[in-house]
Formats: sequence, C-alpha cells, structure tokens
Amino acid sequence: MYPKAVLRVITLICVSLLVAGLALWGAAALGYQMPGGAALKIASIVLWLAFAIGVVVALWNGRLALGLLVFAAAFGALLVWWTSILPSNHRVWADDVAQMVSGTVDGDRVTLHNVRNFDWRSDDVHTARWEIRSYDLAELESLDLIVSYWSSPAIAHTLISFGFSDGRHVVFSVEIRREKGETFSEYGGFFKEFELSVVAADEHDIVRVRTNVRGESDYLYRVRMAKPVMRSLFLAYVDEANSLTVVPRFYNTVTTNCTTLVYHMVKRIVGHLPLDYRILLSGYLPEYVYSVGGLDTRHSLEELRKVGFISERAKRAPEGADFSAVIREGIPPLGP
Repeated sequence: MYPKAVLRVITLICVSLLVAGLALWGAAALGYQMPGGAALKIASIVLWLAFAIGVVVALWNGRLALGLLVFAAAFGALLVWWTSILPSNHRVWADDVAQMVSGTVDGDRVTLHNVRNFDWRSDDVHTARWEIRSYDLAELESLDLIVSYWSSPAIAHTLISFGFSDGRHVVFSVEIRREKGETFSEYGGFFKEFELSVVAADEHDIVRVRTNVRGESDYLYRVRMAKPVMRSLFLAYVDEANSLTVVPRFYNTVTTNCTTLVYHMVKRIVGHLPLDYRILLSGYLPEYVYSVGGLDTRHSLEELRKVGFISERAKRAPEGADFSAVIREGIPPLGP
C-alpha cells in the first residue's frame, strides 16, 4: 500500500505541474491576444486561472480522470481560439515598417521596391523616403555582419550588409512589424504580438539610427563568403520578402527572429551548418561565425571586435560624407 500511495502522490504532482504550466501559458496568451481592452483581458485571465486552480483541487480530491477530461476540453477550446489568430499585412503600421520591401529579378539585375532611406533626427522625428533601387549581382563584392547591442551582451540585433563594386551597400534586417504605438517585447514575441518583416535599407538609415539616434553599440565584421553563396543569400532575402508580401507570418522571439531566419537561409544554401546556442543568444553570434571560419581568422576575434566598433565613427561622420566608407575606416580587408 505504501508504494502505491507514493506513486499516487508523484502522479498527482506531475499532473498538477502540467496543468499549472499549460494554465500559465494560456493566461499569457489571453493577456496578449484577448480582444476588448484591459478589463476584459484581466477578467479572462482571472477566470482561466481560477478554473485551473479548481481543476488541480479536483485532482487532489480523487477526481483525476474527470479533472483531466474537463481541463483537456477547456485547453482544446483555447487552442482552437489561438490557431484562429492569423497574421495580417493590413494594420496601421509604425512609419519605419509602413512599407514592405519586394524585389524583381531579371538575370543579374535585381530591382528592390521600398528600400528605406529615412533621415533620422530623433527616434520619433524623421523624413521618410521609400526608394526603388537596382543592383547588379555580378558586381556584388562583399558581405558584412553588423551586430547592434542596446543592453545585454547576450542580446543584439543582426543586420546583413551587401556591398557592390560601385561603393553602394544595402542592408537586410529581419524585424518585427510594429503597429503605431507598439514597442518591442521579448515576451510578446512568443505570443503572436508582432508580424514578421524584412527591411531593406541604406546604411545611412538603418545603421545610423542605431548608432547616432538610439545610442546603441554597433560592430561590423567582414564575412568570408564565396560570391555564389553571397548571391544566393541576397536572392533568398528577396524571396523571403516577396513571400511575406503575399503570406504574412508572425515574428517569434526564438524560432523566427533576426538571427534564426538568416541561419536557416544560409543553411539551405551551404548545406550543413551546426546549430549552436549562440544563434539564439544573438549577442554572441560573432563568436559563432568566427568558430566556423566565417570571419578573418588571421586576427583574433577581440582584434576584429575592437577595429569593428563603428558607433563612434558613425557619430563623427560629417554630413554629406560617404557614411558607408567612414564606418569602415580602419577595418582590414579580408585576406586570401
């Protein structure tokens, strides 16, 4: 009898923890996605958690099967509601993600529509410019990884800059597509709070707003990549952007973000690419790229990090100067 009683208690503890975990997920889902304002969100969360507590009480009072059946039915209904929440391209968007980039490909010539080239005076004050730009992939010469930090050394935003023989650069950035008035939330990114966006922008816009306006710490690393792979990655960004204009997707803090999307695109192109925690903790991404031979290993990573710190150079760049050239001053070219 004694072992049977112990087994019963262990079973009840495990089941109770499962119910509690699912209940907390459901409460967060209701908190982020329940329509109708704050009062209705709070009421739905309170009722849902009260129901879950009632189920756990029933479990410990000998109604294990009934409690599980009732909770499974309620949680199933919650999942049906959750799956009915779909991404959209039709909302009132924040200015910097108001347009979606798309591209057309004609041989080596790629024409991008809605390349962002804002003139930022503050985070809220800017002159908006959305441009059509054409690029010749036969002139594609370089790929740079730009990593932008704003708080923790483990978390950063990843930008990929493609350079051409005429000195022009275009940056692709995977971002949340915020509605007007929304701010980024790591937790909201788990609960369908934001749509996914691919932004193509001029470096004077997308790098400068981070270094000069938001005060972030940006580092630029020259990436060792064969030109056919560069070309394929550029076209993969175009394909992803075009796809999002037709079929919107949700951003996810872990599975679909500024780093993981790039990782999956590169992996599809080059084949095997080891999965690593530094892909999720994007602040450590340069260490990962260095470890797989993607940076200039003639120099230590610390040396590359030191010369690749571009924030101060960006702040000193004179108005009208070639911003892309200024931020690359002192960064050694890739060796053979």
